[in-house]
Amino acid sequence: MSALVDDVLLVREDEIERAIASLLEIEKTVVEGAGAAGYAAVAGNRALFEGKKVGIVLSGGNIDMRLLSNVILRELSREGRILSLLVEIEDRPGLLAKIATLVGEAGGNILEVSHNRMITDMSAKLTDLGMTIEARDVAHAAEIRQKLQDAGFTIRAAATGAAVS
Repeated sequence: MSALVDDVLLVREDEIERAIASLLEIEKTVVEGAGAAGYAAVAGNRALFEGKKVGIVLSGGNIDMRLLSNVILRELSREGRILSLLVEIEDRPGLLAKIATLVGEAGGNILEVSHNRMITDMSAKLTDLGMTIEARDVAHAAEIRQKLQDAGFTIRAAATGAAVS
């Protein structure tokens, strides 16, 4: 191998996931993890390949639908296109509708909602409202969070996959 190979590049799991999602979104090509590793190596090391002609073998569409779905959702989260919020609210009628309206006015799309009244370390008059929201990008996700905060809601946790803010 040493006579034919100059270097070996290693890629992390998240880089392979990003490659799978990118190939699906841009090229409309389904590739399994091992088949996307070459693209992940090139995409993650652009400077090594800049100005060179590069051929990448994309192979294997043998990826489980549940795994593919998870890879897509994780990448959307990393990109800030899906965010998860945990908002502390008073447990009274109408607040869920008010929050949904604020998110909608900000251009967000609520994908999932959970209401947890069983939290014992907070007042019985309060509850946590968990939401998964679709946004255009990280900046749009920040706008949605800000709109909720400007309306007086306390965000106890917010994640875009990359960092808690």
